[in-house]
Amino acid sequence: KAEMSGNDSISQEGNGKVSRVIRMGTRKSQLARIQTDSVAGRLRELYPDVHLEIVAMSTIGDKILDTALSKIGEKSLFTKELENALERNEVDIVVHSLKDLPTSLPPGFTIGAILQRENPHDAVVLHPKNAGLTLDSLPEKSVIGTSSLRRAAQLKKRFPQLEFENIRGNLNTRLKKLDEKDDYAAIILAAAGLKRMGWESRISQILGPEDCMYAVGQGALAVEVRAQDKDILEMVSVLHHPDTVLQCISERAFLRQLEGGCSVPVAVHTEVKGSMLYLTGAVYSLDGADCLKDTMQTVVEIDNKVSESAQECVHVGVTANSVSSSALEAAEKLGMDLANALLNKGAKDILTTARKLNDAR
Repeated sequence: KAEMSGNDSISQEGNGKVSRVIRMGTRKSQLARIQTDSVAGRLRELYPDVHLEIVAMSTIGDKILDTALSKIGEKSLFTKELENALERNEVDIVVHSLKDLPTSLPPGFTIGAILQRENPHDAVVLHPKNAGLTLDSLPEKSVIGTSSLRRAAQLKKRFPQLEFENIRGNLNTRLKKLDEKDDYAAIILAAAGLKRMGWESRISQILGPEDCMYAVGQGALAVEVRAQDKDILEMVSVLHHPDTVLQCISERAFLRQLEGGCSVPVAVHTEVKGSMLYLTGAVYSLDGADCLKDTMQTVVEIDNKVSESAQECVHVGVTANSVSSSALEAAEKLGMDLANALLNKGAKDILTTARKLNDAR
């Protein structure tokens, strides 16, 4: 392998053809590998001459398995090591679940693609002995496992007869804990992850927005790249799914304006209907008793007036030059406006209390 211009590795093939090698970083968990492989598959179809190498590594979030996520207090739990590798030019592209990516990325990084969203809702996975039941019909005082403050807050309010307890670990670990012990009657997981793992048959109930709204960016995959790598940025930009981009930009702008993160219960629901983007957002106290929720909408005309300027526009960490710039701006403004509406109604107090209570646990 000859090294070219710092970070472009080139491999010489037997027939004299030169092909570019692009290295993709991923977490070692099975789901992360599946997600990275799916993006690699798309890129191979689009760019058959490019040689993709997959580099797997462990992250802090993968190593600390016995603590609730909201307690670890590291914002970029699952992303830090991957970003370090990106910064050191050890990898060129990193695939993440968008919901793991903080709303402000470190300088020098950007999200170059957000792929079409899988089902963003949460799913109920029952202990085999409870087959056929729902959260409504489970016996009183049944214990539900979830490590998400957002899920727990909404479900405590909606299903006061149930108990909620922490459960950590990757998908495989959580399903094992559910099936092999008698600690939990059911656990709550993202439907998207279960589908990608091929475990759709375990989903006994999908929670609609009236039961549980989802996390910012849930169900969408994001491709993170070095912001100055224009060729790679351009290469991955064809993976952008415009509706998903607009939804996720509004959600991320909402969360950033609220200054929410893993340690506070914030939930969203978005829809694109025709040229309208609808965003519902909510903040909750830890027990779900206090809730502020509102819906706003904006026009997102896809006017094909793509950002031509050399000054690329980045919206909440996302570079999407292939999407109408006026639509991107409208989506970002929608998220900020909705957050400000909730802040004016007292969202700050709810979030501050939730944060303090969580820190004290």
